[in-house]
Amino acid sequence: MSELSEADKIVSVITCDLEGRIETFNKNAEKLFGYSADEVIGKKRVSLFSPGMVVLGHVANWLKEARNNKEGHSTKTTFIRKDGSKFAAQFKVTATIIKGKHVGYCGRTKELVNVSPEETMPETSLLTRFISIVAITRLPFLSATWIPIIASLVWGINQEITGMDWSWSTFIFIFLGGSFLHLAANTYNDYFDWTSGTDQINNDYFLQLSGGSRAIELGLISEKQLFRLATSFLALSGIMGIAIMATLGDNKFELFYYGLAGAFSAYFYTGYPLRLVARKGIGELLIGLNYGPLMTMGTVFAMTGIHNWDAFLFGIPLGILTTAILWINQFPDRASDEIAGKHHLVVVLGLERASWGYLLLMISAFSSIYILNVYNIIPESALLSMLALPFALYFSYLVITSYNARELAVANWGTIGIHSVTGILMIFGLEYL
Repeated sequence: MSELSEADKIVSVITCDLEGRIETFNKNAEKLFGYSADEVIGKKRVSLFSPGMVVLGHVANWLKEARNNKEGHSTKTTFIRKDGSKFAAQFKVTATIIKGKHVGYCGRTKELVNVSPEETMPETSLLTRFISIVAITRLPFLSATWIPIIASLVWGINQEITGMDWSWSTFIFIFLGGSFLHLAANTYNDYFDWTSGTDQINNDYFLQLSGGSRAIELGLISEKQLFRLATSFLALSGIMGIAIMATLGDNKFELFYYGLAGAFSAYFYTGYPLRLVARKGIGELLIGLNYGPLMTMGTVFAMTGIHNWDAFLFGIPLGILTTAILWINQFPDRASDEIAGKHHLVVVLGLERASWGYLLLMISAFSSIYILNVYNIIPESALLSMLALPFALYFSYLVITSYNARELAVANWGTIGIHSVTGILMIFGLEYL
């Protein structure tokens, strides 16, 4: 009974800001979780103490209830100590309000000594499992591959380069091959950013758009598993390439050059020894080429067996917009990337000047669409894609005025949307107008 009474007295109190960064960590928190205050204050997020599936499936709802209820939100859950052991706990979280402004959260935790951690582990729904897959692979970014591939097919038909008897099976191999290659790039990126220490340093925006997927940090997948997954995706893209070769004529082996360029970029963008992302603009150029001109030209070649330079030029706007996605996602990572020696252009320029660089990318992307029409590479109907320009200018304004604020997250997601909307409008214009 005395042991239980003593445990009842130990109430861990931890406060964090809106990003989840730990601000205070009392002595009882040190006893309960096994970390010293110096180890975590300003360096770690409170997600460190919960299983990854709990973070993905429940924490957001708990915080929402804490914001909406002055008394906060109470629940039983399972936490993780520094040594990896789990324990059952009674947990209460309240919103921290200072001068009427919501600035963070306060969590109070008491161990349930005689309760198994399995009993208090919140249920993991099927949706949460799916979200974990999305987090590990960063699926939303695959639109940067899907849009150029589909647009290339439609453009080729519009320009009468791809015959009307084109092969569905070949297109499916191209679509899957491009998707697997993109997934390989995403997962290699996360693996090398984690093993190099880049993501551990990153203590900013707690978003999937910042610091990679956070999959290893959340315990959703181990380092070795992530590397194997990335290599499996790369192998699958190679298998799709072989399948495409079987549909081509005498020059089928020339597809290898496109595949080699993609595989090289997927691995060495963050992989050692080249680590191209750290080389002051080479990474941005590589992304723009691979998710634009090389992808559109490669798709047309895979469908027709013809190297077409107009197809290369056709991919320029989409490549620039993909670079804009990369560009803005580097903003919240800038400080940690600089410390880790990841010297991309946002680090080199600094946030304020880089915010104007974002505007330049947007202007360049939509100007290139107009120029493609002037030189008859796309018909006037494809100028329908210019309808996305006002949104691009709005997000450019948001980036310039909020480049160092959490409101920038709206523009992060919006940039992905601009790429997709522009591509979809272009596809629609090519196909139906």
